[in-house]
Amino acid sequence: MKSVWMKLRSSLRAFCAARGGNVAITFAFATIPIIAGVGFAVDYSKANQVKVAMQAALDSTALMISKEAAKDTSDQLQTNATNYFNALFKPRLASGATITVNYTNQGGTQIVINGSATVATSFLGLIGINTMTVSSSSTVKWGTSRLRVALVLDNTGSMADSSKIDALKTATHNLLTQLQNAASVNGDVYVSIIPFVKDVNLGPSEWNSDWIYWGTAGTQDAASPNETDNTSWDANNGTCQDQGGTILGTSSSYKTRSSCRTKSSCSISGYTSQNSCTNAGSCSLSGYTTESSCTGAGSCSLSGYTDENSCTNAGSCSMSGVTSQNKCGTCSKSQYTSRRNCTNNNGTWSPATWTAGQWTATPGTWTGGIWSTASTKWVPADHNTWNGCVMDRGYPASPSYLTVSGSNKSGADTINNFDTNVVQPDPVTPKWSSLYAAEQYDSCPQAAMGLSYDWTTMNQLVTNMSPAGNTNQAIGLQLGWMSLVGGGPFIAPAKDPNYTYTDVIILLTDGMNTQNRWTSTQSSIDAREQLTCNNINAAGVTLYTIQVNTGNDPTSSLLQNCAGSPGTYPDSSKFFLLKSADAIVTTFNQIGTKLSNLYVAR
Repeated sequence: MKSVWMKLRSSLRAFCAARGGNVAITFAFATIPIIAGVGFAVDYSKANQVKVAMQAALDSTALMISKEAAKDTSDQLQTNATNYFNALFKPRLASGATITVNYTNQGGTQIVINGSATVATSFLGLIGINTMTVSSSSTVKWGTSRLRVALVLDNTGSMADSSKIDALKTATHNLLTQLQNAASVNGDVYVSIIPFVKDVNLGPSEWNSDWIYWGTAGTQDAASPNETDNTSWDANNGTCQDQGGTILGTSSSYKTRSSCRTKSSCSISGYTSQNSCTNAGSCSLSGYTTESSCTGAGSCSLSGYTDENSCTNAGSCSMSGVTSQNKCGTCSKSQYTSRRNCTNNNGTWSPATWTAGQWTATPGTWTGGIWSTASTKWVPADHNTWNGCVMDRGYPASPSYLTVSGSNKSGADTINNFDTNVVQPDPVTPKWSSLYAAEQYDSCPQAAMGLSYDWTTMNQLVTNMSPAGNTNQAIGLQLGWMSLVGGGPFIAPAKDPNYTYTDVIILLTDGMNTQNRWTSTQSSIDAREQLTCNNINAAGVTLYTIQVNTGNDPTSSLLQNCAGSPGTYPDSSKFFLLKSADAIVTTFNQIGTKLSNLYVAR
């Protein structure tokens, strides 16, 4: 339009500058700009019609190809856009329409399409303008928000009931598909998966990481008292050996560091105290359990006598049925049956033959028990034999340390509540309570996975989940939050300042808390978890909580009070009470639909 106007202005200036000719000629020339003006209006109207049609076609084309832009090559994108555009743009007044496509995901994902076409003029040809070029463009830009989701999933033994674990797997697979489809490019959506029981598995391959607490003897923290942690992995996984390296045994008496280091033994098996050991012994002759019986052992010519005194005082009479020497004989007065009574009553005693017992001494050798303190050493197992499970962060005896004043402990240290926050592990100072404590838990679940868009691996993790073990929601929740922040066992990709991010945790469980590192008291575990929930909300993280209650348990006030989002806490709309396993699938779908709404078009 600018070039047409410039030519018209040039003609008008030339006409105004002319001074010769007559009126007819002057009038004839005067009609030229009039005709040009009318022609310009007609041809401009035609061009504007083409431009409107082109803009509509470009807008529709941009919206269509935005759905596939992230997956197509630039050539595919150009070809598909051209096909869409040509199907939509068919004006009879234009020819030679072309478009170019530009796709970028820098500072926000967007498609920009530029189009142009040629319109033949009807009147402007009189002044040398035979065609007009019409151009337009359309931009579709996705919202500059991105999503990070931590799935904290109950894998405890009770999830085997009512097919809950199967429903959880199906629901999680579906949710991952929703989130994958919501992302136009890798990095729009990141997901972490934290299966939890009493412990969380952070991966056996991480055994050499410095964020693991193995059980350092001595000071637990730089400011704490000297103490040895006999509850640690190192103290409970290893072998008790003598100084020569021989393993002493595999019984419970040798299975821990504390039992090995206090090991004393008796030279005679079966005696576990010094008193019982030194009062015991063994005889070289079988059947003798005391020193006197052993050293006085022998044999009697008469059966049934086991010591010399009883043997020599015994004997046998030639008269049947008589076992006493005093009665071995007969009296002239038959009413008397013993020699003493017979002679005392003027009777005549006729003795029978009495044969006394003969003792043959065969003394045994008595060896008394000897109590000795064994010279032993405890050798922890190689850390590469660890199964990957960790307990809550904190101190061996309790979550928070009590400061020291002289020999007494007083005043709770609330700063070091590492089980309720995402303060980074500190292996340098060192602050052992900030590290994740290793444990060889028999019911260790599938290893957790940090933020990723490796959808195949995430789906495989979900498929492999298996129910076992006790319930500790708190450790799953804390590590789910840590996975969003990064640090310790997790790497969280840096956030691009050109985007806004929404951090979300979805916590699903089917039961109440039953055990953590320190206690089996539900109220104590719940209180710690509530602190974590409060901290999560203060950090601006949205928390969905789901209670799968198929066993008529009480509704969890903890999960109700934990659900929330920035500005609304607690938020009842983010707590779900499910009465059937199938409801897990529909609930995950409902949440996934909300989370998938990432785009804002303009």
